[in-house]
Amino acid sequence: MCGRTCLTLDPDQVICACKYPKKTIKKEPDSQGKDKLKDGEGAVMETPEWRPEFNLGRRYQPSYNIAPTDITPVIVSAAHFSDAEDQKCSRVVMPMMWGMIPFWHKGDYRRHGLTTNNCRLEHLMDSKLYRGPFKRGQRCVVICEGFYEWQTTGPTKKPSEREAYLVFVPQKGDAKIYEKPQDVNLLRMAGLFDVWEDESGDKMYSYSIITFQSSKIMSWMHYRMPAILETDEQMNNWLDFKRVSDAEALATLRPATELKWYRVAKLVNNSRNKSEECNKPIELAAKPEKPAMNKTMMAWLNVPKKRVDQAKAEPNDPSDDEKQEREVQGKRRTSPDGGTIDSPAKRPRFRHCNGAVEVKSTET
Repeated sequence: MCGRTCLTLDPDQVICACKYPKKTIKKEPDSQGKDKLKDGEGAVMETPEWRPEFNLGRRYQPSYNIAPTDITPVIVSAAHFSDAEDQKCSRVVMPMMWGMIPFWHKGDYRRHGLTTNNCRLEHLMDSKLYRGPFKRGQRCVVICEGFYEWQTTGPTKKPSEREAYLVFVPQKGDAKIYEKPQDVNLLRMAGLFDVWEDESGDKMYSYSIITFQSSKIMSWMHYRMPAILETDEQMNNWLDFKRVSDAEALATLRPATELKWYRVAKLVNNSRNKSEECNKPIELAAKPEKPAMNKTMMAWLNVPKKRVDQAKAEPNDPSDDEKQEREVQGKRRTSPDGGTIDSPAKRPRFRHCNGAVEVKSTET
């Protein structure tokens, strides 16, 4: 499955990392009415357009810990928005919400009550939610630097005790994925998207990631894995709904053959943790800081420290406590046997009704 991802690039960096070889459509007599793709001249690399959508006022925010219901960039075919011939092979990048909203849902889009961040390939054609978007060619590619997975195989553990890993595709040379290399290789997952409208007619684009049973490369970690598109040919066949049939598109989905991973800290267990330590190897991740105390508690704890600092600053100046002690010692008398006798304490004065003052002596 896939329940958490990482993407720390801003929109300009995203479209730069999503460049693709320019393709043209060539019609051949023996193709039986089917168009064929041809590489553009000179291996020109095309940069996709960033197509911002309103999405009920929500925007994409780069994050080290992306969770369902967050907005993330998704690649789709430009043919969804234009019938122009030169747009059939073009791509656009759009921000969409992770977790498809059922088209029949009414009211607050966040309260449909279904878990739709993943779509099982085995039940895709039987699903009321996913069958329609797939038949309409609403295929998309979800991009990220990597996705987080928790090891569920082996001895049964509580969810909070499971080891977490970041899974990503091999990078160029010795580049480290957690160091944000300039020429990053993004991980690309097949998905489906749909468009939901509220009562005012405002649209929200949302998607689900397609998953299937894990192959040997990931079965030691989890029994499900996302459908990862490793090659440009897979990308083209999945996105090109005008040329590639449903059956052919499904045939492009196969288990990945090259993946990398390392263990990360359990910071990612909480989706509110967005620290840059989330995607680092566990041996490099810094320990989380202790939560800050409130001001009242800090002031109370700092009182003794202030007194010590003040005493150090004025070591020769007797404190009020020392002065008081000297005054007490000065009032003490020596007894016949060599001891000391404290001076008798003064008794309070009492007033009569008529205002006269009476002083009682304490000595016999």
